[in-house]
Amino acid sequence: MTTFDPAALEALAAIVEEGGFDRAAQRLNITQSAVSQRLRALEAQVGTVLIVRSRPLKPTSAGHLLLKHTKQMRLLRADLERDLSELAPSSTGGGREEERIALAINADSIATWALPALNDLARQGLPLEIITDDQDFTHEWLREGQVLGCVTTVKQALRGCKVLPLGAMQYVAVAQADYARERLGGALTAHNFREAPFVAFNRKDDMQAEFVGKAFGLKRVSLHQLFVPSSEGQVRAVLAGWGVSVVPELLTRGLVAQGELVNVAPKASVPVQLYWHCWNLESAVLDQLTTALTEAARQALSPA
Repeated sequence: MTTFDPAALEALAAIVEEGGFDRAAQRLNITQSAVSQRLRALEAQVGTVLIVRSRPLKPTSAGHLLLKHTKQMRLLRADLERDLSELAPSSTGGGREEERIALAINADSIATWALPALNDLARQGLPLEIITDDQDFTHEWLREGQVLGCVTTVKQALRGCKVLPLGAMQYVAVAQADYARERLGGALTAHNFREAPFVAFNRKDDMQAEFVGKAFGLKRVSLHQLFVPSSEGQVRAVLAGWGVSVVPELLTRGLVAQGELVNVAPKASVPVQLYWHCWNLESAVLDQLTTALTEAARQALSPA
């Protein structure tokens, strides 16, 4: 069985994760020349190119496979660190910077229930890296081997992975109280929704149009949208009177109770079913992550 140099594998991962040779060298505390030498040695061993020298740099298919292998090795080392710390607490000092445990989680989950779920693990020194993307796209990070787990709307398990249902996140339409009264007459309707700008997360975000379509029985919806790539930022924009936004009910519950925001379509909501996917490996760290996320989701989200 072929054995790969761990230092060369980490050089490959650093190039991809940091987006270039200079930053990879800084992270690994070696010269750029040394990073290039490690990559060339790894490519010579594999017999193919591992990085496409484009902007941004991208791993080839073989590069993706080795990147996944590198992250699996990180997980094994994290398991070892955990076990050693239990036997001899003074023998370990937490995960190294270059051995981060990466997860892909949608921004709305990060803004509501997911971060508290990871508090204990972060405080224990687990070197977490959370990558954010739309919930319909986080599974691509797992497919490419760049993370070991993801929160996504995709139900079907990826090859070599297991999947667990987390529950449904409920989305509601909200507006600032004065804006709702003055611009919408207190409520969003099939006749006035075109008059209000909708604050969306980004151009991938189809939640605004999906909500309006379902609320008013419309097959095709065209909206005037503003884009704020932050769940909390969307709420702040709505509070500032930018317009209407369809966001997680969890994120606005307190503001609605205080009267600062108004649910402008109280009879409508869109449930988005979320799932946790992770590699199907025996790992105490992976089990801890799975337990933490599924338990937090069970308490925060609606039943599947």
